[in-house]
Amino acid sequence: MRKHLFDFLNYLKNERNVSPHTERSYLSDLEQLVDHLGDIDPTSIDHQTLRRFIAHLVQLKISKTSIARKLSAIRSFFTYLNRQGILASNPARLVATPRREKRLPSVLTVDDAQRLVDSPAPEQGKERDTTLRDRAVLETLYSSGVRASELIGMNRDDINQHDRLIRIRGKGRKERIVPIGVKALAAINAYLDQQRAVSIPVFTGPSGKRLTARTVQRILQNYRNRLGLLQKASPHTLRHSFATHLLESGADLRAIQELLGHASLSTTQRYTHLNLDSLMDVYDKTHPKARKR
Repeated sequence: MRKHLFDFLNYLKNERNVSPHTERSYLSDLEQLVDHLGDIDPTSIDHQTLRRFIAHLVQLKISKTSIARKLSAIRSFFTYLNRQGILASNPARLVATPRREKRLPSVLTVDDAQRLVDSPAPEQGKERDTTLRDRAVLETLYSSGVRASELIGMNRDDINQHDRLIRIRGKGRKERIVPIGVKALAAINAYLDQQRAVSIPVFTGPSGKRLTARTVQRILQNYRNRLGLLQKASPHTLRHSFATHLLESGADLRAIQELLGHASLSTTQRYTHLNLDSLMDVYDKTHPKARKR
């Protein structure tokens, strides 16, 4: 089983050109299956075996969203084995995906988002002050709506200073161009001007290597704690806030879809549930039959 697993990962990397993040996710999810079943011959696995594994995950109280992701990885793996002639059929096709909880994304108010972005300030007595870097990180997340993985993957030559545009490498290595605000660009430039050595990545740690997604999460958590915000504040919170605040200001849903890099408009439409009052106000003001004349 493990031999086939690593062959599959090589296929994903070399043939499908998946990102390192996606490769790690597949490895983690599929290793959990192998650890549970043992390093057995994949031909001995049927859909009942996989259903029992899913039931095991439910007993562990793993979220339905995580279970659905793991099942997607399992389906891809067994599809690969089937196409390679190792299996006569794909047993994962008969395993139903658990119905996911429909949770609305966490969103900051405009005031709280602004307070969070403005919160980095120099700390006295610190040997290495990261204020400029942290400010640039927060400004960029809120100004462009990029994911944490996209932020840390940014290179200096991805930034078009003249047109205020950034080339972003998103999920599936798809590229898109997004605008960035004047304040965010100024924050990035102030941070880069402070750097002693010129690096290819935009955002780096003390060692000169790219920041990790975990470090970006810690940056937000640190400033959230300083402000005493009750609302959750993560890179994805700023991404959701970016989209919601654009929508509340009248931005077109299709435009927001392009900015976020969503493959499907249905993914973007969840933001409409967050501001029904705002949408009703627009409706009442603009639709000819909305009010009695």
